[in-house]
Amino acid sequence: MSRPTDGTGRSVVRVLVVDDHPVVRGGLVGWLAAQPDLDVVGEAGDGQEALALVAATAPDVVLMDLRMPRMDGVTATERLTAAHPGVRVLVLTTYDTDADILRAVAAGATGYLLKDAPLPQLADAVRAAARGETVLAPPVAARLVSRMRAPAPEEPTPRELEVLAGVARGLTNAEIGRELFIGEATVKTHLLRVFAKLGVDDRTRAVMVAVERGLLPGPGSR
Repeated sequence: MSRPTDGTGRSVVRVLVVDDHPVVRGGLVGWLAAQPDLDVVGEAGDGQEALALVAATAPDVVLMDLRMPRMDGVTATERLTAAHPGVRVLVLTTYDTDADILRAVAAGATGYLLKDAPLPQLADAVRAAARGETVLAPPVAARLVSRMRAPAPEEPTPRELEVLAGVARGLTNAEIGRELFIGEATVKTHLLRVFAKLGVDDRTRAVMVAVERGLLPGPGSR
């Protein structure tokens, strides 16, 4: 089904704005609604509310924040793109870490913009996303290109991950050794190798990076 058009013959893009900060959300809604070819069909304060509104309003593009209560933007994006493959998700966030970018892209986001983007650029990005184009903020694009060009890091072995899982559970080296039937010195060796492979220098950071990369389950996972 073709979209309705504005007075100039351009297709009108239906947009849903998702952000947990009312002031930010209100500013985005006001700017986008002022564009003759953009129609803001709803706004949500978290991912769970966004999923319900997508089903009710059938937007072309969802402008999605990442860090939100109840359900974050990555989870919402993953569920939304699975249930509504024709809806484009354009992430708009203040975060540009590798982990955030990769999680959003893997979840199915069409684009990734930062909140310091000029408003006219944001409107153009929404139009591009509606056309199915990939839209990336320059710093985000640079990070992705750099990551693709970098040699793939060596992955920890299954035994090294078993040791690190013990660290994540709060066990000491001696306790990990007893559980895995290896010496405490061997536990330390495994941890040093994990640190080198993950590019970290302490136990806490090693667990955090392993969780971010999906090598260990996150807190609360079963």
